[in-house]
Amino acid sequence: MAESSGRSERRVRPSPLLFEPTEVASDPEHFFDLESIEDPRDLLSRATELTLAFQAATDRALEFQAVAAAQLADPRRFDRLTAAEIARRAEWSEDYAKRMIDFGRDLLRGPDPDPQTTRRRP
Repeated sequence: MAESSGRSERRVRPSPLLFEPTEVASDPEHFFDLESIEDPRDLLSRATELTLAFQAATDRALEFQAVAAAQLADPRRFDRLTAAEIARRAEWSEDYAKRMIDFGRDLLRGPDPDPQTTRRRP
């Protein structure tokens, strides 16, 4: 299997993020048990898995933010919010809120029928 295919598979199924017990998480030297891995090859592998998992989680969370922003700005809602209000609540700039609303609307529309076009993240 080619290297790029392996990376694609990893992005689809990243390493699970395991929640750490609060007493362990309070130790600033402790991070997902990486400090206990002695073999540098194993450490690199696990740290890479975690990096990909965090990136995937970030991408997914960003999509949920965009969908929520689009739903909150929906003109059909009687309680719709302005981009300025969404920006204030999310601690974004108003311009970024507008881009997130547009991105969320694209996501809510579903898959793009034209594979030549790509959705732009804010």
